[in-house]
Amino acid sequence: MLIRDVADSPHERVIDRSLLCELLHPDKVPGAGELSYSVAHAIVPPGESTLPHVLNRSTELYYILSGAGEMHIAGEHAFVHPGQIVLIPRGAEQYIRNTGPGDLVFLCIVAPKWQADDETLTR
Repeated sequence: MLIRDVADSPHERVIDRSLLCELLHPDKVPGAGELSYSVAHAIVPPGESTLPHVLNRSTELYYILSGAGEMHIAGEHAFVHPGQIVLIPRGAEQYIRNTGPGDLVFLCIVAPKWQADDETLTR
């Protein structure tokens, strides 16, 4: 049985400037090696946004846990809130902006698994 607790997993600033911890990644978490996808926990602090970027080979889902934000995908934008899931197609430029007074917190599910050489900053 594999159980991970976000409270025991440190967050770090990543290429898109979000604070991220890899909850389940087949290359980074012992016992998750058979997964074909990865799951990360992300935080965008108040007044911040991620940098515009593209995943060239992977599709990504954001599941909003708390906070409020404005999602930008391929020139479109929409406001997001807890309980919503956002589909980000492979190759689509994306970023999310925190529009609320507290942290914007969400899960990032990437399939196939996230890899550094798949992600490109676009601006």
